[in-house]
Amino acid sequence: MAKARILVVEDDDKQRQLYCEELIAAGYETLEARNASEAEELLNREQIDLIILDINMPGVSGLELLPRIHELHPGMPVIIHTAYGSYRDDFISWLADMFIVKSPDAGNLIEAVEDLLSRQREKKFQREVKQEP
Repeated sequence: MAKARILVVEDDDKQRQLYCEELIAAGYETLEARNASEAEELLNREQIDLIILDINMPGVSGLELLPRIHELHPGMPVIIHTAYGSYRDDFISWLADMFIVKSPDAGNLIEAVEDLLSRQREKKFQREVKQEP
């Protein structure tokens, strides 16, 4: 089975690097975007299995990008990963599959990625079973 490709959209260079290192150590392939523009470019050019999306970024925020992802890439799993739990109450954030408040330990993020990818594989399997003659 090929490694899942995860797009990490985070404007803070050190945090983005830390998350990518942790994801790579957990067996995933990562792509990095510093902002919404870079994320959209990668989404249109690369095969991506899951997005980890920060909210507070310069220019277009993660909450502004999320509906575009939802519209242009339906079914793309998205984890909102932010330092601000208050965004959980924003209706747009409900488009994401998961909402995680940042912490110094990337373990919660890795667990969320594993859980969401597992659910995606199960959904794909169920669709394939239904299509069999």
